[in-house]
Amino acid sequence: MSFSSSHLYFDDVEVGQEWESSGRTVTEADVVNFAGVSGDFNPIHMDHEYAKTTPFRRPIAHGLLVFAMGSGLGMFCPPMRTVAFLQVREWNFREPLYVGDTIRLRSKVLEKTIRGRGRRGEIVWYRGVFNQDGKIVQEGILVTLTEGRGARRGADGAAAATDAPVVAVPEPHGVTE
Repeated sequence: MSFSSSHLYFDDVEVGQEWESSGRTVTEADVVNFAGVSGDFNPIHMDHEYAKTTPFRRPIAHGLLVFAMGSGLGMFCPPMRTVAFLQVREWNFREPLYVGDTIRLRSKVLEKTIRGRGRRGEIVWYRGVFNQDGKIVQEGILVTLTEGRGARRGADGAAAATDAPVVAVPEPHGVTE
C-alpha cells in the first residue's frame, strides 16, 4: 500500500487533536490464527472447558492480539504517513476481551518533535482500545516517526527547519475522555 493524498503529514496534526476509529469485532478465527502465528496456545485462549474454571469463565483473546488489532485500527485513526513505529513508552492491559467483542481505537497527539530538518517528525500518541460498552481494555503511550512536508533545500543547499521540539505537553497516565 502506498500513501494516498488523504494520508496526513507530521505538519498536518496538532497536539491535542483526537480521533476515534471504526469498529472491529474479534472472531474465533482471529484468536486461533494469532495462536498459530505467535505459538501462544495457552488454554485460557484455546480451551473452552479449561476457561470455565478461570475467573473469566470463557476463553479470552490474547492481549498482544488486541494490541495488534489496535495497531491496525490506528492505520486510519488518523491516516498518517507513518515511516516507523519507534517505541511503546507504556502499555496497560485493563480488561479482558472475548470473541464477539467489538473494539475501537481512540488516538490523541500528545507531543511532536521535528526530525530531519522537517522531512519527518516524531509523534507521541495516547492510544486507547475500548470495547462495545465503552470500557478501556488496553491503553498506553506510543511513538511513531512520520513523514513531514519538510523544508526543501534551495539552490544554495540551505534548509530552514531544524531538529527541535515543536510542542511537549505532559499528559497524566490513562488519558481518557
